[in-house]
Amino acid sequence: MRSSGILLHITSLPSPHGIGTLGKSAMDFVDFLSEAGQSYWQILPIGPTNESSSPYQSYSTFAGNPLLIDLDELVSEGLLKASEVDEIDWGSDPTRVDFKKVRAGRSHLLRSAYQRGYAGQLKAVQKFREDNADWLEDYAFFMALRKYFGTWWGCWPDELRLSFARAGADELGAPYREKLAEDIEYVMFVQYLFFQQWVQLRSYAQRRGVKLFGDIPIYVPLDSADVWSNPSQFQLDEKLMPQAIAGVPPDGFTADGQLWGNPLYKWDQMGMDGYSWWLHRMRRASELFDVVRIDHFRGLASYWSVPAGDTTARRGHWEQGPRAALIDAIKGECPSMSFVAEDLGYPADDVEELLAHSGFPGMEVLEFSFDTRDGGGNMPYQYPINSVCYIGTHDNETARQWLGSAYPKDVSLAKRYLGLSAEEGYVEGLIRGAMASDSKLFVAQMQDWLGLGAEARMNTPGTVGGTNWCWRLFPGALTPDLSRKIATMTSLFGRSARVGGC
Repeated sequence: MRSSGILLHITSLPSPHGIGTLGKSAMDFVDFLSEAGQSYWQILPIGPTNESSSPYQSYSTFAGNPLLIDLDELVSEGLLKASEVDEIDWGSDPTRVDFKKVRAGRSHLLRSAYQRGYAGQLKAVQKFREDNADWLEDYAFFMALRKYFGTWWGCWPDELRLSFARAGADELGAPYREKLAEDIEYVMFVQYLFFQQWVQLRSYAQRRGVKLFGDIPIYVPLDSADVWSNPSQFQLDEKLMPQAIAGVPPDGFTADGQLWGNPLYKWDQMGMDGYSWWLHRMRRASELFDVVRIDHFRGLASYWSVPAGDTTARRGHWEQGPRAALIDAIKGECPSMSFVAEDLGYPADDVEELLAHSGFPGMEVLEFSFDTRDGGGNMPYQYPINSVCYIGTHDNETARQWLGSAYPKDVSLAKRYLGLSAEEGYVEGLIRGAMASDSKLFVAQMQDWLGLGAEARMNTPGTVGGTNWCWRLFPGALTPDLSRKIATMTSLFGRSARVGGC
């Protein structure tokens, strides 16, 4: 069935406390999506982010981001006082997340919530702990140790740094578990709060006919509980330092390529136990989302391996990924789960073969279709039905920004092909063109429905910091008129949840 959705990360929702959360603003957005005839809400990864604030750099692939916990909910539960929340400086710009202030304020308030609520909710927390013991124990200990030492795990004492790499070494960490028992309990309590709110949001979305569309980064950071507690799964040396790191090769956009720095998987080792770590990861995702996008899908066919220590991705080379063996294992583990393959980049036979084998829909980006210098991607008439169409993703320019900054011949081609006009509105014409494509799912950034420009770009690949990940909806931006406008176009092209769903 044809359907459509909107891409908006939770952090970008309006709220009085510096950042979008899982509370009322999220449920209000679900209401907006439902009224606008949308079937999907696509978000970015929800894990706890490191100092970069990138959703793709998380301390755990299983945990939830404490910054997304709604504080008003905690006030209503008696875990916080409204006056405590109101006295925090959350930043002065309602259209930007000040991550430094948000992180500091949340840390203080969540500790207060723990001190007030842990004993009273002990039974429920213990049940949550038992149900999630396969990841929560290691993650909580990791975060407590990270706070205690004030640095990443590569600088910890050997008995902790090597605890999962040497038989019996974990016993040497027992004194730290005792010393840091309260901090470990605190981390677990915060995760309990997060997933309590997540379950409420997902249940609400289901009642409103909106499916949650999540995102799984292919790689995890070196400084994560995932690598620390599973070192044998990664390409590390005897000192647990990376032998090679992830990135992508030079292209027309980046002369040096992109050096991501994540440790690479030891795919042969993973295959020996049936890819159990990946299956655990996907099983967890299937419990949280209705659809999951596998980021950098091409890395499962072949991946760019860069020597550790290099400062650019130039000297990397291609290595073969797990290919069909992993895909088949995932489909066997999660037979009812829907996946989307982020297969963007230069076409490659092995990627196309793996995509066809998987049966997953790939992605088509309208902005790429009109690239007259590098050959571009498929033109809209070539988009396969089994695909997801975007004007641009969170890594691309907004539609308005692209129209004003793209190569003039590219914009000229788009105008001719789609019949864009000032009378209709050039951004509206791009949306119309994408809506009309054969792709079974169309997803627009919320920024494009609002006609926003460069100020609203979510991320610029290859850069760190700056305004990346900071954009937020201005309060009051989601009006009934906008909802009706979206619903009208969605219905016109047979994508409305009200006329057949997804």
